Amino acid sequence: MTPLQVEVAIIGAGTAGMGAYRAARKHTDSVLLIEGGAYGTTCARVGCMPSKLLIAAAEAAHQARHAEPFGVKVTGVIVDGVAVMARVASERNRFVGFVLESVEAIPQGDRLKAKVHFQDANILVTEQGRSIHAQRVVIATGSIPILPPLLKGLSAHLLTNENIFDLPTLPKSLAVFGPGVLGMELGQAMSRLGVSVKMFGVGGGIVGIHDSAIREYANKVFNEEFYLDASAQVESVKESATGIDVHYLNRDGSWQTEPFDYVLAATGRAPDVAGLALKNTGIPLNERGVPSFDRYTGQCGNSPIFIAGDASNEIPLLHEAADQGRIAGDNAGRYPDIRSGLRRTPLAVVFTDPQVVSVGFNLEQLHQHFTDRFATGLVSFEDQGRSRVMLRNKGMLKVYAEQGSGLFLGAEMFGPAAEHIGHLLGWAAQNRMTVSQMLEMPFYHPVLTTYQF
Repeated sequence: MTPLQVEVAIIGAGTAGMGAYRAARKHTDSVLLIEGGAYGTTCARVGCMPSKLLIAAAEAAHQARHAEPFGVKVTGVIVDGVAVMARVASERNRFVGFVLESVEAIPQGDRLKAKVHFQDANILVTEQGRSIHAQRVVIATGSIPILPPLLKGLSAHLLTNENIFDLPTLPKSLAVFGPGVLGMELGQAMSRLGVSVKMFGVGGGIVGIHDSAIREYANKVFNEEFYLDASAQVESVKESATGIDVHYLNRDGSWQTEPFDYVLAATGRAPDVAGLALKNTGIPLNERGVPSFDRYTGQCGNSPIFIAGDASNEIPLLHEAADQGRIAGDNAGRYPDIRSGLRRTPLAVVFTDPQVVSVGFNLEQLHQHFTDRFATGLVSFEDQGRSRVMLRNKGMLKVYAEQGSGLFLGAEMFGPAAEHIGHLLGWAAQNRMTVSQMLEMPFYHPVLTTYQF
């Protein structure tokens, strides 16, 4: 087979890879986009979009069941599991279709469907043995689910975000392992759709909340809807002919075995780099086999290899993957002219109800970089006017500012409409505003942002 010769090879056609391709093409026409799996980004196919479709259905059911306090009586709420999952699949396929249209718009000569590995830093080899000689390479292979030892060996009744959206109907019961972003979003949605849900975690963490007071508050609120033990003791998880049996220590102190239709493994994701033979590149790798890289350039060491998106194991969010892809693609395209790219203020949203938002420096980072030099402001939503009007008055917000200068440093929030307030706070942080300057901005009454400072 004749070797391919390209200036820039990009491994992975997800959000980061597509961004890298577009950026590199601004500098050179010799770019090859390589994809070893199905086209369609993680977000569109198995991530943020199908999960939000499930959450939207859950919100509709929840609101219908809880309308009576407003004087609106809704009787006979029926959740049609087949119809719910059919809409999830249909709309998910629509979003994936938009991605596929973008891929099809790329010249066919710039695309290659193949799994590849490194022979050395400049040569990739396909499974069929064809070599690709690339002057520069961008790694954008995404991530894959992590299975803890307790769940390994399960098969027919094991769900991850890779297959849960393919269910033909809703299960009757679900054991969720991992109260992180994915587990909490999908677990709460399933519970509100009538699925019997129990959620098990290790170490007490809940959706990455750093502040202990907010985490304890969130734990109490979530437990009002479904069983959540963020520090669970689970002795065994065994598959039967009809489902899964979980043997665990109940919060009442008794050991019990409970059957579930399925287990959802939401125990994190790892960079999908194991099959790349990165050891052949000579670039430095960390203990997880992921290249060490400059987060402002995407460059791995001093090599012509760059990394972007979930493969970097830095911040597994779509907007971060898009930014990393653009930065890595720009630098791969104009190499050796390496330039730092714009990294935005950290902003993360968890679409539970109440929602969870973190902006800027988190509490751990503040203690590391601003020890004894930051102040905290706290506000509760329980008596906030608009929240009470909507009967969504659960939550709290903490904001952090530098003592003396008043510079706004970050915030953590568990509360209603956090996705919207989070953006305002993110913009304020990126523009390096002080708390005084933020308070001078216009706020309408009554809205959820009123009196939040």
